[in-house]
Amino acid sequence: MIIIKRPIISEKSMKLAREHLYTFEVDRNATKKAITKIVAEKFNVTVLAVKTINIKGEKKSQRRVRKLYQTTPFKKAVVRVGKGQKIALFETPKEEPVVTTAEGEPIKLKEKRDILGRTKVKVERSAVGAAPTTQRKVIPT
Repeated sequence: MIIIKRPIISEKSMKLAREHLYTFEVDRNATKKAITKIVAEKFNVTVLAVKTINIKGEKKSQRRVRKLYQTTPFKKAVVRVGKGQKIALFETPKEEPVVTTAEGEPIKLKEKRDILGRTKVKVERSAVGAAPTTQRKVIPT
């Protein structure tokens, strides 16, 4: 029997992952002890606690056909892992955007927030006099 079906990766689950809480979709008949055992074996971590939630299927409507359909119900497990331990599925690499000029020189980006909380990216001009990236090439004929 397959106990862990898939990891649930959403904005909320990624925020919980920072606090060592990982979310999985599990079999509807799975017990907390079985979930603890499988997660500990599969990911080589110590499981401190498991919380399970039964999510019932929702009725949704289709616009084109004008009919209702039922989504499948499933069971969700939130697993707490010991401090200093991580599950690699939920890790996101942090990469900074690199903008280069036409010559290939990197330009520094500065982020600012406006009144409504939206981020704006501003390009700092370097002292060397870098050319903008939107410069067109002239092809001799």
